[in-house]
Amino acid sequence: MYKKIMVPVDLSHIDRLQKALDTGADLARHYGVPICYVGVTSAAPGPLGHNPQEYSRKLSEFAQAEADRRSIAAEARAYVSHDPAVDLDKTLLGAAHDVEADLVVMASHVPGLPDHIFASNAGYLASHADISVFVVR
Repeated sequence: MYKKIMVPVDLSHIDRLQKALDTGADLARHYGVPICYVGVTSAAPGPLGHNPQEYSRKLSEFAQAEADRRSIAAEARAYVSHDPAVDLDKTLLGAAHDVEADLVVMASHVPGLPDHIFASNAGYLASHADISVFVVR
């Protein structure tokens, strides 16, 4: 049914992504398809890497650990954005096409009052993507 699943990850908040990671892995095993873990970083040094290459290496290590732990095929793709806080939605949308995913599994939060004014990242992707988006709370 699906050919590739994209799971956006924020390496600094992995503890908040467990349900989405579990769901993505379960679907990958069920359909026998690979997962592409996607992360977005800036070119500026940050807590997850001094440069985009270091961030990409950490994301690849995460993907390999998930593949080993969950017995799935996985890869990682890191995307560099000038301002991830502003560009995240469009970067993830472009990444879904770039990795040729036909399903996105991503974590979200329980909506609150600000979400009626500003859409969540998952909400944006679900509203604008031409592929299926599974939002996990």
